[in-house]
Order: sequence, then structure tokens, then C-alpha cells
Amino acid sequence: MSEFDFIVVGAGSAGCAVANRLTENGKYSVLLLEAGGSDRNFWIWMPIGYGKTFFRKSVNWMYSTEPVTALNNRTSYWPRGKVLGGSSSINAMVYVRGQREDFDGWEQMGNPGWGWEKVLPYFKKMETNDRGADAFRGGDGPVHVKTTDGDRHPLCETFFEAGGQLQFPYNADFNGASQEGVGAYQMTVKDGLRMSAARAYLAPARGRMNLKIESHAHATAILFDGKRATGVAYRQGGVDRKAVARREVILCAGAINSPQLLQLSGVGPGGLLRGKGIETVHDLDGVGRNLQDHLCVDYLYRSKASTLNEQLNPWYGKLWQGMKYLATRRGPLSLGLNQAGGFVKSRPDLKSPNIQLFFSPVSYTKAPEGERPLMNPDPFPGFLLSGQPTKPSSRGHLQIRSSDPFEAPEIHPNYLATDHDIQELLEAAKILRQLAQAPALADIIEAEIEPGLHIQTDEEFIADLRERAITVFHPAGTCRMGPDAQTDVVDARLRVHGIEGLRVADVSIFPTLTSGNTNAPAIMVGEKAADLVLEDLAD
Repeated sequence: MSEFDFIVVGAGSAGCAVANRLTENGKYSVLLLEAGGSDRNFWIWMPIGYGKTFFRKSVNWMYSTEPVTALNNRTSYWPRGKVLGGSSSINAMVYVRGQREDFDGWEQMGNPGWGWEKVLPYFKKMETNDRGADAFRGGDGPVHVKTTDGDRHPLCETFFEAGGQLQFPYNADFNGASQEGVGAYQMTVKDGLRMSAARAYLAPARGRMNLKIESHAHATAILFDGKRATGVAYRQGGVDRKAVARREVILCAGAINSPQLLQLSGVGPGGLLRGKGIETVHDLDGVGRNLQDHLCVDYLYRSKASTLNEQLNPWYGKLWQGMKYLATRRGPLSLGLNQAGGFVKSRPDLKSPNIQLFFSPVSYTKAPEGERPLMNPDPFPGFLLSGQPTKPSSRGHLQIRSSDPFEAPEIHPNYLATDHDIQELLEAAKILRQLAQAPALADIIEAEIEPGLHIQTDEEFIADLRERAITVFHPAGTCRMGPDAQTDVVDARLRVHGIEGLRVADVSIFPTLTSGNTNAPAIMVGEKAADLVLEDLAD
């Protein structure tokens, strides 16, 4: 049985950062366990390749939720990275930190040290912004962030113009002083290749003698001595193994796998655990509760103006763009497809934006089941507008189905369970329609393909939302950080309530969803978690 100072479970966005920072000073040994395999895969490294990994079991957990009543009993497909880099290796690469108010809200919920002024230094520490460092941005961190100036499709400028016609200001940097407005998204890309957490944090740390990375190592249980975590059991290559943590076990397995592993190990709702035949180590009702996710709606348009469809649909277009990418690492294959968007207020009385927008200069009206054909769009010019409320109030839960660590858990998103969420998604849909009717976009729109102009009344909008709204793949909150040892899972130092030697550091600790994509704040949590661990060792 091998021994390490720390065992980190999950080599995803947060886990890679934790493993790197804990081994930086050379004093402590770390075992990093990852259920998936190597990220050395062409479709991972080529930015637009995430269409190929979206349904690929070799790098993706490919979860599905239970039927959702408010979505006409539809299930929801939830891809999650099962590979070095985790979901940062298969996501759409949009880099958004969130709003100042998000983190100040976390602190006001009883989590000292998590307000904006305290987390901003970690956001700056982790990034190299291609525009350089300033009061809000970092200039020499491991995560390289690319601005799309010069590479994004020219139709994005038309979207910006339409936003201005609706009095949405242009914002040159959603990660700067203010998030509000429309503009281009930045992406985790460097030199035309994906900048995953594995590339950012593991590549420079691989040569360290005090870091051992074990891939294809599926954690099956946390080991305990009483109420102290002492190690991790895992299966690798069909062999059951164990490793001892002299100091701490740190779960970085994400919003699904971290609470699942806690429940499998006897930390969770006592009634659930007893019902599954699992001995309770600590009855902690919050494990798996408070599940949150962003829900969006897409509006598809046939365009009179040229879009990426003409570049990527014909075989000769694919060939040309492929050759261009291989030769220069430039062009549409070097970016994600969510090239522009914004953060806007659906009501003037709001203090901060409540709706996130996406503009993609490409369309897909007939995607085959089980495929995400990012490189095979419609044979006619088209584009996509999307809107998602940033602060859903609905809360779901997840729970293990059995004591089998290889069986996927039940996931109950509970989307649109509140009037607030229905109203805000309705307002998001109406903003999309208003953008399409703004002169700049109206001039180039030939037809609204989905949902179609027959949708006019609030009742018709809501019926369409129930039929077509989909996840934006941002589950969080299932090991909520907070001061209540009865209902929260971790304290402000990410220590599991009632357990010694065990922390959780990933998006599952979010008290509330951040306003936007979750990869950047997930990495921030990993950076801050490592500092918290090292500070506690020094005490």
C-alpha cells in the first residue's frame, strides 16, 4: 500500500491546480487519481474538436438525468470530462469568471475569504491574458486566455451592432471592471490549441518526483479511521488498490462524482445510505443536495449573409479549413463556436445582469441523435442566438442508485421548479427575439427556423421553453460551502463538516452558480484550496 501526504481525487479543472500547487515547494508528496486516461488526443487539443468528444465514452462520463417534469418529462444529457483535464478537456473553452456580486454573495452566506476582493488575486494568479496584465487580469499564470480579435467571424460585429440598437453597451472584456454588455468571448486557447487544466498545470509539474499521476484509476471509496479520512480505495486495470493519505484526502471529482463518492463512502444522508446498505460514517444531509445548473434556449436563423456554414459544410471547405489549421493554427477550427455574446439585464430595475447571451455564426437544424456535428453544419447560411438566466433559484439533487461505485447516480435537476426561473427564461427568450428584430440582424435574417414566428404569446413562449430548453452543462452546488454543519457540506476552508482530513475543492462547493461559464471559477477554487491547505499546515 503506497503512502502520500495528500491524495487528490480527480484531475479536472480544480484537481490539476491543487496537485500542481501542493507539489510546487517540494515538501509534500501528492497522488493524483483520474478515472479517465490521457488527454493526448487530437480532438481534445484542436479547439473545435469538442464536437467529437461530446459523445465519446473514452473521455466522457456521458451522464443522463432522470426525466424532468417541467421539461415535458425530457431527460437531459450531461457530458462530463473523464480524462486528464476533466471537463476543461472537452468543454467549449469560454472563459468567464463571473460577477463581483456572485462572490460577495458567497461571503455574505457565511463564507469568509470568498468575497470578490479575496478571490480576484487567484483569478489573476492563474491566468495569462493575451492582452496583458492590469488591475483585473493576470499576465504570467499557467492558464492562457485568448482574445478572438482577428479570428472571430465578421458576423459577430453585426451582433454587437444589434445589441447597441437595444441599448446594450459594447464590452471589450467580460472579465474586466464590469461584466455588463455585449462583446466577444475569450477562450482558453494558446497557439491554436486547447488550454485545458492538464496542459496548464500538469504539463509543467510532471517531472516532479513528489507528484504521482495515476490514470484509469477509478476511486471507489474514501477510507476512514473513525471520522478521519486516511486514504482512498480505487480500481485500476481490473485490480483493486489502496493508497494512504498521511495528511489529507482532497476531492476534486466535480459536481457529480464528488458527492457520489462521499455517499458511497458513508458520508451523506443517513436514510439514503442505510437504504443502500452502506455503513454511515457521518450523517450529512447536504451531500448531493442544492444541485444547480444553467438552462438555456436556442433561436436558429437562416441568414442572407455568409456564416461559418459555407466554410465548414462542403467537403472542400472542410479540407481548406483543415489545411489552414494544420499549417497556421488559425481559422475557425482554432476557436470554439460561441464566439460572441454578453450579459444583460432583462429588467431595468436590476442591479446587475441576469441573462447571459451567446451568438454563434453557425447553425445545426438536423443533428443526428448521439452526434454533435460542429464541423458539419447546415448546407445553407445560418446562425444561432442563445440565452440563459445566470441565477436559477431551482434546486435539484443527486443520489447513488446502489453501493456499486461503477453505477451512475440518479440526477434530478429539478429545472424550472420556481416561478422566478420560468419568468427569467421567458425574458431571455424575448431578448433573443428582440435582438433578431433589431435592424442590424433583421436586415440579414431570411427566416426564423426555430422556434418560428408563430410563437408570440407568453403561453406559447413558455410551452416552447418546456419543449426545447437545454442544459448549458454547468452543474454545481452539490457539496455546498457554508457554516451550517447540518445542511452544508464544507466550511469556508473546504473541510467536510464532521470529518477530519477531508476536503472538497471543485464546483460542487459553489453556494450559488456564478454568472456565466463555470470553468474559470472551478480553477480558481483549486488555486485557493491549495493555499488553504498550505496555510493550515503552517499553523
